[in-house]
Amino acid sequence: MSNPVSADIKSFPLASDSTKYTVRKITLQDLNDVLRMGWEDFKAVPTHAILLALIYPVLGILLARTVLGYSILPLLFPLAAGFALLGPFAALGFYDLSRRREHGESPTASHALSVLQSPSMGAMTFFGGLLLVLFLVWLAAANSIYNSTFGYAPASSFPDFFQRVLTTPEGWQLIIVGCGVGFLFALLALCISVVSFPLMLDRHASATDAMLTSVRAVAQNPIPMAAWGLIVTTMLMAGTIPFFLGLTIVIPMLGHATWHLYRKVVEPVAMPYEPQQQPKARGYAADFPVNLFSWIHRNR
Repeated sequence: MSNPVSADIKSFPLASDSTKYTVRKITLQDLNDVLRMGWEDFKAVPTHAILLALIYPVLGILLARTVLGYSILPLLFPLAAGFALLGPFAALGFYDLSRRREHGESPTASHALSVLQSPSMGAMTFFGGLLLVLFLVWLAAANSIYNSTFGYAPASSFPDFFQRVLTTPEGWQLIIVGCGVGFLFALLALCISVVSFPLMLDRHASATDAMLTSVRAVAQNPIPMAAWGLIVTTMLMAGTIPFFLGLTIVIPMLGHATWHLYRKVVEPVAMPYEPQQQPKARGYAADFPVNLFSWIHRNR
């Protein structure tokens, strides 16, 4: 006799079943492969990738200017490091470019923007919001660590700030504690998002299923995933020099590489490829700005 309670749980529409996505083991050599393929994708569409990525260094410069303007220099490094937390969501368009190239298309900038019309856009936006909250918590934690070490008196200049941090015992303590806490934030972000956004884009997985699949991917591949996290962090930090302009190359390349990492980690299934098409319906001035969010109504 079947258990009616179990039947009800299985039929519950919000129930999660991340085990339907088979996770494979990978090696360090696979990381070389995904970086190589990511670079090939970037070379194939460099103009489009750079145009899309320009918003990130501009954002970085504005954030840095805000920091300097309010004399809170201690947040400059945490802001730069925070790109590792927001990067998986920021690279959505690049996942779609690699996906289209994989299926023999010649992607353009408009194709990358069509990710906004994905049936999973709601789930991806929700997950991106979670990463944003994680980023803000990281900034608050970094600021608290600095204040507990040096007090609330602001640094008067760049030389004063670097003299405090690099030449005093308190500064060394700040570096050790700050890097340790930052590592924990980066580890959490890696565990929940390493393949989450490509999986939601490609297989329309729920945010919960995508997160749990990413956790299983890290658990089954601890050494390769640790190496991947180190690669991502190092490249993003290097991309902030000079003035965040290196991100115009680093973010697209990592976005493309992350797509190929997802392909290696999650077992594919035989599913028909359905490219997202840009709608060409006539727009009217009276529909603005509602027509900017038309994908919400289609999803409903």
